[in-house]
Amino acid sequence: MPETSVVFILGPTASGKTQLSIDLAKALNGEIISVDSALIYKDMNIGTAKPPLEEQAGIPHHLMDLVTPEQDYSVADFRKATLEAIKDIHHRGKKAILVGGTMMYFKALIEGLATQLPSAAPELRSQFEHQLKEQGLKYLAEQLVKVDPAAEDQIHLENPVRVIRALEVFHTTGKPITEHWEEQRKSKDSQHFPYDFKQVCVAPNERKTLHLRIEKRFKAMLAQGFEQELIGLRDKYQLNENLTSMRSVGYRQMWHYLEGLINYEDMVEQGIIATRQLAKRQLTWLRGWQNLHWFDSLSPTLSEKVLKFLTEDSIS
Repeated sequence: MPETSVVFILGPTASGKTQLSIDLAKALNGEIISVDSALIYKDMNIGTAKPPLEEQAGIPHHLMDLVTPEQDYSVADFRKATLEAIKDIHHRGKKAILVGGTMMYFKALIEGLATQLPSAAPELRSQFEHQLKEQGLKYLAEQLVKVDPAAEDQIHLENPVRVIRALEVFHTTGKPITEHWEEQRKSKDSQHFPYDFKQVCVAPNERKTLHLRIEKRFKAMLAQGFEQELIGLRDKYQLNENLTSMRSVGYRQMWHYLEGLINYEDMVEQGIIATRQLAKRQLTWLRGWQNLHWFDSLSPTLSEKVLKFLTEDSIS
């Protein structure tokens, strides 16, 4: 594997990506870049399963704790920061290992960004934000899927920022945002990823096993103080439930519990269900992913198998 090539580790939530990335970083003299839209937020540690310092095992981790929970962070911000981080890692003679489950981030890295999308339309955005407040996110998501069926698989429909942006693009151009993305992917002018890379996907072979891991991890977060974490975040920052950060799985359900909208048992059940739904969306993306090499994340020799694949001469 060339020195300047990059490793991608993808997979659904709770599949074991973190430990694998650390094992590979030790073996390959690497550093880790997080590809996770929740780990960018400061002080959101327990509910995002952010690896604590002791778990990071002395391996440098990049693109975590970048912004506070009330701040915005775009896909373009991520792509720019990631390319800068890779360049810096390579400059120091290390291997860049990108790990996470935010498929839109990986897609933006590989295919580039749609440069022909219209700029923001304040009047339209204000209209959709009013509908969000009055009729809810579910209504907006349903309106989006009506005009852009592909959005159901390609857009996180529980993220109001992305739903509103997709509606804004459609009503500005008359064409779905997913169609713009496809045209960008085929365009010769697309900003493709400037490095060779190999892509690894890790997941348990059985869906039931993944569901059990998700439930176990969510309950462990509660035992670690997830409720107290969100209480502290609300005291420290100017938050509301429509912020992108608070739409992260688990946080939304915990928010509703703290507001008295649901009881504790319902919060736990809904948090686990929402996390399973996230995993389902991630797997839907991954099934159509090109040049992706799958590994059983429960294999006792997972690290050895992946390392053998990565050190083969060919580049995917």
